[in-house]
Amino acid sequence: MKTFTLLAGASALGLLVAGSASAQAGPTVAGAGAGDGGTPADIVVVGTAQGERKAIEAKRQADNVVEALYANDVGKLPDQNVAEAVRRLPGVSVANDQGEGRYVIIRGVNPNLVNVVLNGLTMPAPEPDGRQVKLDDLPSALINSVIVTKSLTPDQDANAIGGEVNIRTLTAFDRKASSFADARLQYGAYHLNGKHPYEADVQVGGRFGPEQQFGAVLSVNYSQRPIESENFQGSTNWRSVTAAGRTVTLPDQAGLRDYNLVRTREGVVLNLDWHPSEAAQLFLRGTLSRFDDNETRDQFIIDNQSAITPTGDVAGTFRGRGSVRVRRREEADNTGSVQGGGHFRFGGAILDLAGAWTRAQKRDPLRSEYNFRTGGSALTVNYDVSDTPYNFIPTIQPNANQIGYSLNSVNYDYRNAVETLWQGRADLTLPVALGQDSTIKVGVKYLDRSKTNARDYLTYGLTSGRSFTLANVSYLGDSGFYDGRYVFPVRVDYGRAQAFLAANPGTITANIASSRANSLANDYDVAEQITAGYAMATLRLGALTLTPGVRVEHTQDRTRAKLITATSALNEDYNSFGAKSYTNWFPGVNAKWEIRDGLIVRAAATTAIGRPNYPDLAPYVQVDQTASPTTVTLGNPGLKPYKAVNLDAALEYYLPGQGIVSLGYFYKHIDNPIYTGTTVNASGTFGGQALTGINLVQPINVDQAMLQGIEANLQVRFTFLPGVLDGFGVSANYAHITGHGQGTIPGGRSGDFPLFLQSRDVGTAQLFYEKYGIAVRAAYSYRSKYLDTIGATAATDQYTDNNGQLDLNLSYEVTPQLTFFGQALNLTDAPWRRFIGTKPQLVERERYGYSFRWGVQLHF
Repeated sequence: MKTFTLLAGASALGLLVAGSASAQAGPTVAGAGAGDGGTPADIVVVGTAQGERKAIEAKRQADNVVEALYANDVGKLPDQNVAEAVRRLPGVSVANDQGEGRYVIIRGVNPNLVNVVLNGLTMPAPEPDGRQVKLDDLPSALINSVIVTKSLTPDQDANAIGGEVNIRTLTAFDRKASSFADARLQYGAYHLNGKHPYEADVQVGGRFGPEQQFGAVLSVNYSQRPIESENFQGSTNWRSVTAAGRTVTLPDQAGLRDYNLVRTREGVVLNLDWHPSEAAQLFLRGTLSRFDDNETRDQFIIDNQSAITPTGDVAGTFRGRGSVRVRRREEADNTGSVQGGGHFRFGGAILDLAGAWTRAQKRDPLRSEYNFRTGGSALTVNYDVSDTPYNFIPTIQPNANQIGYSLNSVNYDYRNAVETLWQGRADLTLPVALGQDSTIKVGVKYLDRSKTNARDYLTYGLTSGRSFTLANVSYLGDSGFYDGRYVFPVRVDYGRAQAFLAANPGTITANIASSRANSLANDYDVAEQITAGYAMATLRLGALTLTPGVRVEHTQDRTRAKLITATSALNEDYNSFGAKSYTNWFPGVNAKWEIRDGLIVRAAATTAIGRPNYPDLAPYVQVDQTASPTTVTLGNPGLKPYKAVNLDAALEYYLPGQGIVSLGYFYKHIDNPIYTGTTVNASGTFGGQALTGINLVQPINVDQAMLQGIEANLQVRFTFLPGVLDGFGVSANYAHITGHGQGTIPGGRSGDFPLFLQSRDVGTAQLFYEKYGIAVRAAYSYRSKYLDTIGATAATDQYTDNNGQLDLNLSYEVTPQLTFFGQALNLTDAPWRRFIGTKPQLVERERYGYSFRWGVQLHF
């Protein structure tokens, strides 16, 4: 509370000083402010160093702590999407899916607490389970720049404890040439499956009309990637077993999963601009991206152990059950956005207006899995857990006993999540007679969000007296797995299984009781309105720039969900409702002191908020009386938002010519972090039933969390070296981050406990050479382990293990219009690995292999 009061006092004092000054001539607006991500007009850059120089200058000119990335930087490395492009920035990492970056993690903060905007306006989140925005839907070829804000200013949304990612698309007025055209064609090969990805993008634009006052840019991208990943499924239940006079630690299952999928991305950006005069600039922006994922997952699992007989400390035999499964999944995501507005000058005043409609959808039209399995102890299994991954090897493989695997279940799952945003903002900047080019700025924003999620799930079992075995639908696919370490058995042909059911009506029977919870508990409808206003000043007092201000946001939530009991119908309508409103004030101040040319000290004290995830807010009630004891799972529409006070300090030295050396420190104090807890032996009325002695599972607010770290960054080109050597350069950054939550999680932890997705160490190192039209760049990106699931004790915490990936990019510029390039990705064959408690206790390990790409780029 003391920190908040000090921040409010500093902000109010800065605004009072700014407000008491009289208006003078029009201000010089910094071109690289965090709000617009622009580039200073007087920066002249040429060649392959263009993007890097723009990014360094954008950071230097900003009045707050930012990192920048420009299109030429993206083109230097094999970044497949926006998430992978920004992961090379200081303090930034990503959470992956199938070997591709998906969610951005800034300074170890959960992606749900990172605000993502497109051209300065809020982007929707298509995922049903949180507020995190998928950045793998947007191809990197469609972006002009990305500005990552680490210390907020009052004109930015406060829902950004981690920071803000501002993705800017290209306009005709961003280029010097009056017309331009770019094209890129790319082809490649994957090591694991031998298949070939390909990609093409075209960008055409220019200015036209009287005095070139009209501008248009059209960007189109298409890519297709046939991906295979090999996943060893371990266990979340490693336990001590005593048998035959020995006590051994043994996982309760093992599985082989072979993923084969085709990911298709399509993107279109159309930007229209009209600058009728220097005092008026109008724009219309349209963006459409589509992401399709067509996946088959084949799986063989051994579980249900009995009669364990150790023959040593790490080996032995047991009796168990085998399962052969196939899952087919189709995913169709799309995000569309239309933005419009203008930039107007009235004497010394500047008025910016912007509004947008944006819609994101994540739809799974098909998500279905067949499971054929043996009896509970039909297999004799030899085990060896001396290494990870470990070995469970049945004495008789499924290939030799296919009729022993009978249909256990088949399910059909349809999912559809939609988020729609309507938003508008107005920002007015006025000059003040204080220092040089000082300004005050006031503004308002309104955002109306609608988020819905619907799931239809139905599972079937084998009808009594009917026969349907693996022998009816099996085929032998690629039996090699993990470079021959494992033998993958026969697989289920999904199409033949569907045909068998169609030809044999009555083979399966619906299991309504087992379908009810999955079908209903995930449905919600959340409406959220946010009304915001702010006032801030930018005070340029010689070498010192102060940016104090305050923002206020009023949030109103209305939620709908379902009460689920043993008698609920699968088509149950919404019958549980919640509502909540709250108002928050966000004082803050950024300071920038240019000690001398090229040497800058920064400091900031800011505040931010993190609104609860949608499914946590949904007021659903699920009563499961088949569990012992009865378990009630609830949403919590009364959840408080996270509240954070953020402190930043940095020292930056901009090298002569091109380069930067910087060192920074940050600290975040967060109130009301959200964890899910289980209260045992609870009582109450739930779903209209009076219950006692139950387990009550619900997301709750705990006391607080803290996060702090240091960030170091070095970018230098060795232009001082003689002759051919002056083309060498290095770029490296490193962040060391520590943090913990504090409080009591019911049924779980008390005291200090780890934070989700917070890596202790994050860094990137690049070595490059650029001269005579040749460009070679090697980049190694690393992040240490992070928590993904919290357990009742530290021994049951689940972590995603550390990851280090080496990529290489080569290009040769034949002419300014023609460049050939080649790329090598994941030369370290870095896996995605999870463990529980300690690293040897493997939960799963997924590998992707390396890949190569080559192509041509045209520029006119």
